[in-house]
Amino acid sequence: MPDLLTAALDYAAHGWPVFMLGRSKRPVANCPTCATADRGHDPTTCGHLTCHGFYAATTNPDRVTAIVAAVPRGQLALRTGTAAGVVVVDVDPGHGGGATLTRLIADGLTPPTARVRTGSGGLHLYYRHPDRPVPCSQGKPGQGLGPGIDVKADGGYVVLPPSTHPRTGRPYQWLPGHPMQEMPPALLTACTPPPAAPTPTAPVPARVREAGGISHPDRLLAALLDRVTTAAEGTRRTTLYGAARGVARMVAVGALDPADAITALTDAGRAAAQTDRDIRAAIRGGFRDEGVTA
Repeated sequence: MPDLLTAALDYAAHGWPVFMLGRSKRPVANCPTCATADRGHDPTTCGHLTCHGFYAATTNPDRVTAIVAAVPRGQLALRTGTAAGVVVVDVDPGHGGGATLTRLIADGLTPPTARVRTGSGGLHLYYRHPDRPVPCSQGKPGQGLGPGIDVKADGGYVVLPPSTHPRTGRPYQWLPGHPMQEMPPALLTACTPPPAAPTPTAPVPARVREAGGISHPDRLLAALLDRVTTAAEGTRRTTLYGAARGVARMVAVGALDPADAITALTDAGRAAAQTDRDIRAAIRGGFRDEGVTA
């Protein structure tokens, strides 16, 4: 069995972005900013090795080596979805996944493909990612394939061999027999939720004025807020942080009052189903990084 570093470098050479988790499958904090209550900075540009989970995933061999060295007893993981070109069907027999998988096979949704036996006795079925977004279904009622089945795709991750399961002590293992197949269209359809009702656009404050060379501040503000309310799930907190930076720049040049700016961003964050705590952190982080007091 290869060690974690050898395996990680092999996956990275294959074009799969990998990262390390702790033994509990949670990110390992090594970022002073993230260790505080104010987590509003952008995880995609943070640069730390492990604290942001799959945002730290990389194919750079030097960075992979550093990440594994930082968490040598952790679990190697893959960022699924477009980043790796992979969709994984996660089968948990302990919660009815075996019976559900039998039905999916009979319906032609999960043809034979590359497989991993997980350390807990489940299965990961690997399919090539299609040319369109595939949402993760874990914990989302009405979006899964059935009891005991989760879909790990855009915005998700899976543990990779040869990691060892913390409870059973058994390793994750690739099973022989099948190369990775294309994701069947029927499986993609089953994984895709029906279109949601349009998200209400956050109201734009009335006290917006031309300043600092911004000729249409009302349009700019509306566009920034619209990015938040229409952001894809899994990207909304990061999008809110980016919008907060843009709004903070408007405040800095006098195009918008700070109180109105915070109200508008808060309304947009709530419309995007973010918690008040995450909204406050994103606004504080965005304003702080633009040198504006929130």
